[in-house]
Amino acid sequence: MNSLDPKDIKLLARLQRDGQTSAQDLAEDLGMSASQISRRRQRLEAEGYIMGTPCRLNPARLGLTVQAFIQVETRAQSNGTHQSIKRLVATTPEIVAAWTLTGEADYIFRVYCLDLSALNRLVQEVLLPHDSIGRVHSQIVMDQVKDDTALPLPR
Repeated sequence: MNSLDPKDIKLLARLQRDGQTSAQDLAEDLGMSASQISRRRQRLEAEGYIMGTPCRLNPARLGLTVQAFIQVETRAQSNGTHQSIKRLVATTPEIVAAWTLTGEADYIFRVYCLDLSALNRLVQEVLLPHDSIGRVHSQIVMDQVKDDTALPLPR
């Protein structure tokens, strides 16, 4: 973090909002040349500050009307269990994010499904029959107040 100067931070903030902004537009906004912007961006990518520039899709336009968080308790605490859950997450497209947790649940999954029936199938036919999963607890999102990928940056 120490190698970031104020212009790097401003550049990162702009790229978080729109990763496809041209070097010329960024240069005008940040008071630098397009070549300086390009060099800074390449350096920030090489140093691992920028991990990619994926596009964000609209779930509703894709018919994914149900978003849920599923807390998972495993049957055992072992490396084999962890590897098994990692394989499950990697091969289940409805699971778009997964985290290990402290507390009662061992994992939490963020999922998108076409409808409640699809969510029920995911829970009943994929998660509960899995050898490593002991218990699941689903929470369906009623309204999404904020969905932002931007990280807080130093001021």
